[in-house]
Amino acid sequence: MKKLLTLSLIVAMLVTLIAGCAAPAATTAAPAANEPAATTEAAAPAVTGGTYALIVKNTGNPYNEKEAEGFVKAVEEFGGTAIVKRPANPTAEDQIAMINELVSQKVAAIAIAANDADALQPAIEKATAAGIKVISLDSATNPASRLTHVQQADPVAIGRVLVEAAFDMSGGSGEFAILSATSTATNQNTWIANMEKLLKEDAKYKDLKLVKTAYGDDLRDKSVSETEALLQTYPDLKVIVAPTTVGIAAAAKVVTDKGLLGKVIVTGLGLPSEMAEYMSEGGACPYMFLWNPIDIGYLAGYTAKAMVEGATGAVGDKIAAGTLGERIAVTATSGDGGTEVVLGDPFKFETANIAEWSKVY
Repeated sequence: MKKLLTLSLIVAMLVTLIAGCAAPAATTAAPAANEPAATTEAAAPAVTGGTYALIVKNTGNPYNEKEAEGFVKAVEEFGGTAIVKRPANPTAEDQIAMINELVSQKVAAIAIAANDADALQPAIEKATAAGIKVISLDSATNPASRLTHVQQADPVAIGRVLVEAAFDMSGGSGEFAILSATSTATNQNTWIANMEKLLKEDAKYKDLKLVKTAYGDDLRDKSVSETEALLQTYPDLKVIVAPTTVGIAAAAKVVTDKGLLGKVIVTGLGLPSEMAEYMSEGGACPYMFLWNPIDIGYLAGYTAKAMVEGATGAVGDKIAAGTLGERIAVTATSGDGGTEVVLGDPFKFETANIAEWSKVY
């Protein structure tokens, strides 16, 4: 009897041991086709893996390339795969085609610098219905088309510094013009609206006259042509304000090439690496403003990650943005009814610091 009892205990122990060894097998099953492969390291957050897409405004735009650099860096940091789409033309039509491609690829999230605030909505709704999280950056979609927007700086502050620069460079009076990107670019239009509002409401600027807003479509050749047309049409023009990196470089080149240094002054938003040659003493551009486009792309990458993890872009949402630290979603300063995540204030580049910053971006 004792032998039988002992044998029964041994069998029971063997069954328990076999069952205990077999249990982990369920955790090593192959992942589904749309899931990232497992790793042998400690369990990773749910967002690890997945594909994150960035759609910039157009190809051949150095500012866009810096945004893409930051976006890719962020996505690689948190273990995802980054796709960058560059439309051949700065149009909504080209971006819509790319959104549809990404829907078929079943990406986790799309960040888009909108070429049109409203025209993208049907395509974005299709992406949202497919479970894709969509945010905008740099140039916002309408609030119905995004969870939140990554804003480079307070639009009111941008409008203010640009008007103040025109006032300073013109001596407080005379004619100035704006050379913008596309007529449908929400970021450009918001900054220009804030400039016009300030000109109208603040008596300080009563002698400063905005004669025209021209559109170079963020294309170098067209921006050059528009600058030349402004100079021909308005021979008394004192200042050209270009709130676009393509436009400011084109305007500075035209003014320099035509020997108008000291007669027409250029300012706006520019890349230090492109504008350094025009910002020496007596150059076409005494100073300008911008932010780090690499950081905008980087913040967009982490904001997209937060949306995939469950954030909705509501006011108060906290965004863990890697090396940039924490950002919080706030009511959009544009007043469009949506929310935004703000990078910071515009930064002034001048002759004293341009050489240093031109090595950065």
